[in-house]
Amino acid sequence: MSQPLEPGRFFLPGPTEVRPDVLAAQAGPMIGHRGKAIQELMASIDEGLKPVFQTMRPVIISTSSATGLMEAAVRNGVLDGMVLSLVNGAFSDRFAEIARMCGCDVDVWDVEWGTAHSPDELAERLANAHYDAVTLSQSETSTGALQDLEAIAGVMNQFQETLLLVDSVTGIGGVETLTDEWGIDFILTGSQKALALPPGLAFGVANDAMLDRAAKAPGRGWYFDLDRLHSQLLEHQTPATPAISLLFALDFQLKRIGAETMDARWKRHLEMQHRTLDWAREMKERGVAVDIFAQEGHRSPTVTCLSTERSREVVFEVFSRGWVIGGGYGRLKDSTIRIGHMGDHTIDELEGLLSVLTEVMA
Repeated sequence: MSQPLEPGRFFLPGPTEVRPDVLAAQAGPMIGHRGKAIQELMASIDEGLKPVFQTMRPVIISTSSATGLMEAAVRNGVLDGMVLSLVNGAFSDRFAEIARMCGCDVDVWDVEWGTAHSPDELAERLANAHYDAVTLSQSETSTGALQDLEAIAGVMNQFQETLLLVDSVTGIGGVETLTDEWGIDFILTGSQKALALPPGLAFGVANDAMLDRAAKAPGRGWYFDLDRLHSQLLEHQTPATPAISLLFALDFQLKRIGAETMDARWKRHLEMQHRTLDWAREMKERGVAVDIFAQEGHRSPTVTCLSTERSREVVFEVFSRGWVIGGGYGRLKDSTIRIGHMGDHTIDELEGLLSVLTEVMA
């Protein structure tokens, strides 16, 4: 599928729609990746990223997908111990697979897709076994399920020797997340989700415990060495040549996000989520065979997954009317659709999509 030409109609749960002025910002003249110009750009970006992550720490920038920083989290955060992977969907399962492929011993804690893990049970598991790290996906893009990251981080803070590694790919920028206040060891996201940027950049925040671990990790490699990335950021530099054009767009978009404020952005995402959930309930009351997939009380503000036996048909019919939504992912490929109500989308744009979906499904 190609993106429709008319703005405001691309509701894929990633990559998300990018506004024309953000795309245009990439066309700035090239600058060297060493020297004053890049340092000024990186300094501006760092100031813009800190409120997005709710941190006072430097925000690591990687020219990669977010999956790259998932691997970096494992290579830097695990020494020779076990990893406990909290799996409730396809992308949290990917985190576990990355840990296995990096040579780690992985203990997978599976729960039903669409549900969330119990912080109390996590505390019991950590009390009965030693783990180097715990991995999880805050907002599980395949199911629309949201972990209670604040409560999980609260549990993790009682076990100082175990690091919390968080995939927040569809979290940061759309889900209220207080990195410093909650004491998260490492959290990452990608440019192409709630930040509404082109794909190709990943961002992460590492606390002192994570950086201390990284400095000791023998298999952390070079490109994803968090100690090296962090040290260079303190000089407003990157170890290797960054994607400079994407950085221009990032700097531009961060100024737009700053003007909106994070409180307003979080509120807008919640409003879009609530409208989508209300619409799904209304459709079910009308006799349409559609259900909200994620467990009540654990639903993401950025993506809603809906069960329907007409998944492929619905996605095609919506596209034929000039709109884009996501089909199911992984084992849910033929039984769900997904609406990515995140990034710079508005309630008015969402209403347009829901009107089309009503026509298609009713």
